[in-house]
Amino acid sequence: MSARLALVPSARPGARAEPAAARTAPSVAETAVESLQGQLSSVRGLLAISLVMMERRREQDVLHLAATAVPSLVPCHTIGIHLDGAGWESSLIRHGDTLASAQDALAQCPATGGPVDLPGEAWAYALPLRSLEEFIGHLVVAGRTEPTPAELVLLRSLAQQTGVAVANARLHASKEASNAALAETVTTLERKTAIHDRFTRVALTGGGHDGIVAALHELTGLPAGIEDRRGTLLAWAGPEPPGTDALTETRADAVLRATRERLVERALTTGRPVRGEGRLITVARPRSDVVGVLFLVDPNASAGEADIVALEHGATVLAIELARLLSLAETELRLGVDVVADLVGGTDVAGASRRAEALGRDLSRPHRVVVISTARPRPDQEPDVLLRAVRGAFPGPNPPLLMQRGETVVLLVEVRSAADRSFLEQLQGGLRSTPGGRSLHLGVGGLCLGPQDYPRSHRESQLALRIPQNSGQREAAVVYDDLGVYQLLSEVADLSGVDAFVRRWLGPLLDYDARRGSSLVLTLSHYLDAGGRYDDAAGTLGIGRSTLRYRLARIRELSGHDLTEPDTRFQLHLATKAWLTARALSGG
Repeated sequence: MSARLALVPSARPGARAEPAAARTAPSVAETAVESLQGQLSSVRGLLAISLVMMERRREQDVLHLAATAVPSLVPCHTIGIHLDGAGWESSLIRHGDTLASAQDALAQCPATGGPVDLPGEAWAYALPLRSLEEFIGHLVVAGRTEPTPAELVLLRSLAQQTGVAVANARLHASKEASNAALAETVTTLERKTAIHDRFTRVALTGGGHDGIVAALHELTGLPAGIEDRRGTLLAWAGPEPPGTDALTETRADAVLRATRERLVERALTTGRPVRGEGRLITVARPRSDVVGVLFLVDPNASAGEADIVALEHGATVLAIELARLLSLAETELRLGVDVVADLVGGTDVAGASRRAEALGRDLSRPHRVVVISTARPRPDQEPDVLLRAVRGAFPGPNPPLLMQRGETVVLLVEVRSAADRSFLEQLQGGLRSTPGGRSLHLGVGGLCLGPQDYPRSHRESQLALRIPQNSGQREAAVVYDDLGVYQLLSEVADLSGVDAFVRRWLGPLLDYDARRGSSLVLTLSHYLDAGGRYDDAAGTLGIGRSTLRYRLARIRELSGHDLTEPDTRFQLHLATKAWLTARALSGG
């Protein structure tokens, strides 16, 4: 059987090629289906290769089949197979000029495998070959580009199957193996095949997280679950719901959370299941920032080698599932960015509405536009860290549509009514728990009852964002509907009268700030917002009482106004708000 033939769908006889001009861009669903079909086709090919391997009785035949199968599964080629204690498999030498370099690289590579540096190869990797009882060696592959996470999972699975098949061939070749040991090994291999077949069915039928834990529970008889990196339970299978487990009830404790994080890090480092907290865990990591934790609840440490094999196979299928979900999420995010840009920009509103509906979003329901920015982004911060933090604040299959624009993130949040502010608590709570969600400013626009309202709500959200930023607040969430006098001033059509009012009351202070680079107007604004209370004003400005007293004395001297006179304080307070509104409207 040719594994390559199993992976390539045949063309329909007599089919006519569709003209390029007649083709249309595939939908999100079609793209996702094609991606999943490609992955499932590769899984079928891997299963066929694995079955053929298990039928081989000579170790060299197994190794040759593994080496030749690599390019049929992924766009890579085999450098060679290095056997522990025996050196390179001589029948497979095709790249003799690189074997010396590969030998040196493998000397620095752990038994769990990893990237290796080979001359003339853009990417190279050593995949561990092991059986249930022993380490066998490494399968060294290379390619012009790094494989995708799903392709790397296929390579790891091939290496895993090769190790088991080599062990099987060695066992049959050994004349010293007793009948009892042979029978036990056959039973183990049959269990291994049953495990592989069970998880293959989960992958082929799209069982998802629930299908993975259900299969693992059936195969091991132990409660099984899947968590994300933070410990949130995503799926569960077993006789007891996790909420009644004393171990789960105490997981909120900070010490146990730290212990769990160290356990996950150890599993990531070793690449093998590890024990801790009464559980046996392994991790699936299709990308550096995406980690799924698959575990068996095993407080008595009763899980044997077959259960560990089942856990590892489950992790392989979980990695494929996570890669698929990640691909779908990224595709939807890219399409959602175009929808948001068209809606808030007022361009192709009708088309954006149709595309939003195709993504499962009903824009006829009430929405608000929210603009989020980090007050002081770190120089070493990744450019999309805020975008990922906002996306993570809304877990689930249908998160809000969002896009990144400069140093801000714009998202469309569905609300139940004009009074609904629950999304703010969810957003702020989710963001504060992430590195990219600290020192935030949030501006929330007015209610949108149709696609034509989004440009207006976007302008309002920007104003609500800028006013606290310009007033020096370190963190704030402002809804446009709550702006009061700021909202009134922002809706004035002719600002010339407002500018004249500001100059009349603040002119000398504005001129002084412009010449000296000081902040007397901002100081006056905070002092009046605090109702004349020195401690409150000094606290919001981040200065001492003596500094505040000095600045207020300077304000009185330059403006000639008596800050104790009620009408004067009112006029100055209104003037500072008009000044902040004008700055926000001008983008300053």
